[in-house]
Amino acid sequence: MENQYKIRSPFFYAVMRLISNRAALVSGILLSIIVLMAIFAPFITKTSYEEQKFLMNSLSFPSQTHWFGVDDLGRDLFSRIIYGARVSLTIGFAAAICSVFIGLPLGALSGFYGGKVDWVIMRIIEVFSVVPPLIAALLLAALVDGGFLSIIFIAGIFGWVQVCLLVRAQVMAFKEKEFIRSSLALGASPMYVIFVHLIPNSISPIIVGFVQAIPLAMMLEAGLSFLGVGIQPPLPSWGQMINIGISFMFFYWHMALFPTLALAITVLVTTLFGDGLRDALDPTLKGKN
Repeated sequence: MENQYKIRSPFFYAVMRLISNRAALVSGILLSIIVLMAIFAPFITKTSYEEQKFLMNSLSFPSQTHWFGVDDLGRDLFSRIIYGARVSLTIGFAAAICSVFIGLPLGALSGFYGGKVDWVIMRIIEVFSVVPPLIAALLLAALVDGGFLSIIFIAGIFGWVQVCLLVRAQVMAFKEKEFIRSSLALGASPMYVIFVHLIPNSISPIIVGFVQAIPLAMMLEAGLSFLGVGIQPPLPSWGQMINIGISFMFFYWHMALFPTLALAITVLVTTLFGDGLRDALDPTLKGKN
């Protein structure tokens, strides 16, 4: 009888909800496989991403020797796609971290203070919501000549809005709680309350915002690289490879097909896993199972 009425932690219910969501579970497994393949790329590929070892077989179609074929410069396409995963995932995760660092404090300040502070931050969010991210990112990338760090920064400043809104909503819901009022009544400063009480209690939307920012950053990087202002050769990028592959698409379909599939599958599984994580961490569902 004791086990029957044993109180489970909110984390337990979140994990159970995530496991019960088949789409999120399968997506999480696939995303883990993609990440591991990117990390251990040198151990699962025959050549590096820039070795032109197969010039005699340039533009060869997929075969048992070259699973995804050979590109126009004699490089194994499978190796370049695996190394391209490193670039896309690194930019996605790094940009998501930048988004959290920008959106977290702004969302906490907006939700806690309200009034003029909230009004100013919401107007900034409206500006970022109205401006098309790809157009603005294209202009910025052209000004700074693209590059790895530049793309991370650009993706970060356009990915913080969702994190900010999630944290703002959570803080607004928690700031009226009794323990927050008690802390303020005992003389705690607003900054102490925000960083010690409110932000730790907003960990769920922070995690969700972080995961949801990853595919947005990857798509932005792919779009910029496709337009020629993103990652520069010889460093491989899926968007860059799609741009090159389109020139050969009608005769050598593998050049554009495989990097497009790699990008589409990675963005899809990351998005589905983020949605499942959001549902699992939804505070309105805690304790229900």
